[in-house]
Amino acid sequence: MARMVNCVYLGKEAEGADYQLYPGDLGLRIFQNISKEAWGLWQKKQTMLINELKLNMMDMEHRTMLEKNMEEFLFEGKDITVEGYTPPSK
Repeated sequence: MARMVNCVYLGKEAEGADYQLYPGDLGLRIFQNISKEAWGLWQKKQTMLINELKLNMMDMEHRTMLEKNMEEFLFEGKDITVEGYTPPSK
């Protein structure tokens, strides 16, 4: 049986992750309040940010910025964009 959460991002009950996907208190908050579907949407957005902004995950400043964007995207519903980025057409 799937674990259900009241997903803050989707605004409805949805299937939650099987385990905590991110460390620390923020990771626990995500585990308790964000669905698998919403996490998948964030992963796509995160990949775009890392690639387009050429982020270095060894750089603490870049990781902090990415985490801030993650919180804004998942919990505040902010659409994270990169100026000049055009998504690939299908």
